[in-house]
Amino acid sequence: MTVMHRIDGRGERPQRVLIVLHQENSTPGRVGQSLVRRGFTLDIRRPRFGDPLPTTMAEHAGAVIFGGPMSANDTDAFVHREIDWTGVPLSEGAPFLGICLGAQMLVRHIGGKVEPHTESCAEIGYYPIRPTEAGKALFSWPKKVYQWHREGFDLPREATLLAEGDLFPNQAFRVGAAAYGIQFHPELTLAMMHRWTVKGAERMKLPCAQNRNDHFAGRAVYDAPLRAWLEKFLDLWIGRADAPAPATAKAPASAKASAE
Repeated sequence: MTVMHRIDGRGERPQRVLIVLHQENSTPGRVGQSLVRRGFTLDIRRPRFGDPLPTTMAEHAGAVIFGGPMSANDTDAFVHREIDWTGVPLSEGAPFLGICLGAQMLVRHIGGKVEPHTESCAEIGYYPIRPTEAGKALFSWPKKVYQWHREGFDLPREATLLAEGDLFPNQAFRVGAAAYGIQFHPELTLAMMHRWTVKGAERMKLPCAQNRNDHFAGRAVYDAPLRAWLEKFLDLWIGRADAPAPATAKAPASAKASAE
């Protein structure tokens, strides 16, 4: 029997969004701020530190798994648990967004590989992005996006590639009607950039990474288009608490068929 993720026991759409973070002091940044402005409340959980994950999306309007310093290939129990858990929103047709590590976990769940760059390059800073034809059909994309990773991924056939990059070809994709993965970081606030570039200073010495000054110079040029992209994406992906996004107003036929 299909669990309709938009309707709770009172016949109303849930207004909580599940937020999965991976460090003690991590925040959902601009994504969280925008979701709150849209009328949602944030249910923040950190499975790395023992928080459980729900067995159904019936009480959540959507879910976001954010990034972290670990790899989707790590053997830690919480990493495997989160990879397995992505099957819950997928099977129910619930809105799901994976950012960086979260996208790589989604890839692992659907059978793809997560691997480092063949020449050990890292994308740390602002890098070009190009929408595919499928991506162009959704909305306009920024020319450059903020990155902080040294692993990329391939995509199984059931995933639709939405945007490409130079160093790491697969940058954004969709699975089904409501699950998305993005390699870049639209959630980054100015305060977060200060923290990341101080605490992660050694990462900026990696091959192909940009220096700290370039991060802030890039933000002055490319942050406004990335912020505008995020709002358009959230309109498409989850909408508002009182107005679901049309594309995810109900579970897709594939989810219904697999649950019946």
